[in-house]
Amino acid sequence: YYLGPMLPLLPTFIIYCLIPFGPSGTFVAARVNVALILVLALTSTGVYGIILGGWASNNKYSLMGGLRSAAQMVSYEVPFGLSIVGVLMIVGSLDLVKIVDYQAVNAWNFIPQIVACFIFFVAMNAENNRTPFDLPEAESELVAGYQTEYSAMKFAFFMLAEYSAMLVNCCLMVLLFFGGWTLAMFGYGLTSSVLRHWGMLGGLIGTAIFFVKVMAFMMVYIWFRATFPRFRFDQLMDLGWKWMIPLALGNIFVTAIFILAGQERLMYWIGVVAIGAVIYYMKPKRVHASRVSAV
Repeated sequence: YYLGPMLPLLPTFIIYCLIPFGPSGTFVAARVNVALILVLALTSTGVYGIILGGWASNNKYSLMGGLRSAAQMVSYEVPFGLSIVGVLMIVGSLDLVKIVDYQAVNAWNFIPQIVACFIFFVAMNAENNRTPFDLPEAESELVAGYQTEYSAMKFAFFMLAEYSAMLVNCCLMVLLFFGGWTLAMFGYGLTSSVLRHWGMLGGLIGTAIFFVKVMAFMMVYIWFRATFPRFRFDQLMDLGWKWMIPLALGNIFVTAIFILAGQERLMYWIGVVAIGAVIYYMKPKRVHASRVSAV
């Protein structure tokens, strides 16, 4: 019962030591050449505390919330990891610093990996039990889910772990798909080498750029919570197993074909066209005057 709130918090704090917040040599606590593997391994351990807390609370609602969280973690950890494989195939490294440096010289990875970026974003929302995937805490069904029997600092530990995990996932999104602490593409702009040349000032500028990007995705988290209704549990499972995982596997297959054919640059053009199509589809539609008069 007391161990449950602590377990999700510990791996999140360890991950902060592996995340580079600025150019190499400035704000990198521990640079590991397989940092991404360690981060993925640690992010999947937080669910054990939720399961323990739900089971030890001796409450049917808490137990149901813990079981839901376990099923949700298993379902969305798979597409979460598969969505990163395309990035690793393009970059060829598990080092987060090298992934950021590659994007500054070429282009941000969300362009050639727009599908993987979308899958990663949906999966990270589901992993954090955030709306519309907050089934383990569903207040309208389970009172407060696995948190029902917790109060005071034990409840605060659960909240701290949840928001810390949100921040970690936003950092990963920025590092893997949006250029990290750089404001550069194709070698032009504020690359890592330029920031390192400026010394500590460059490190501070890079860290500021990084946190602005991270806060932008934190705002999207909050926007999702205020916008979308909660899924049913069967819809949540269907989305993960019938759509996200096949889509992630298809993205890996297509990426491998382009790389083997030596047409990596073609993926960038396809990504630009796909992003343009999404923007065109999402823009506000004008209502024709004849329709207005008819209404």
